[in-house]
Amino acid sequence: MFYAIPFQGVFEPLADRGIRWTPSKVIHRLVKEINNPESVYYLAYKNNIPVFSPALTDGAIGDMVCLFSIENPGLILDIIELNNLVTVANSTGAITLGRSVATHHICNANSWRGGADYAVPDEAVSWGVFGDATIIFPLLVAEMFAVHANTTAGKKKE
Repeated sequence: MFYAIPFQGVFEPLADRGIRWTPSKVIHRLVKEINNPESVYYLAYKNNIPVFSPALTDGAIGDMVCLFSIENPGLILDIIELNNLVTVANSTGAITLGRSVATHHICNANSWRGGADYAVPDEAVSWGVFGDATIIFPLLVAEMFAVHANTTAGKKKE
């Protein structure tokens, strides 16, 4: 099969040892190997925070993973883990930059629990608003921290 070349060499030896890989575990492993302390993914790795990227299994790669998993059971997709993580959480929030595959999966996972509690995504509010998320988002976060710092300045921590 055409999908055998990229997957057999990677997943079969791991399956033989009882290791099940997901896209989030692949990201985790790559970040560990790259070891860049300036990366957001590195901070997630160091704090054991899973990073989900549903787009890794979307489209052609997703088709190959699906076909491979038919003959090689045990390959777990992140969608199951993401849904389980969200449904058992005490509360959830979502910050999404753009509206794509990842946003779809985050909103779907939260729909099983009645929606997110914080930073609830709202449809169509950004239509007609143009800006580069890599510039705008850090400015918004910095402003939030600045406002919070000003309201808590001089207060003692308990």
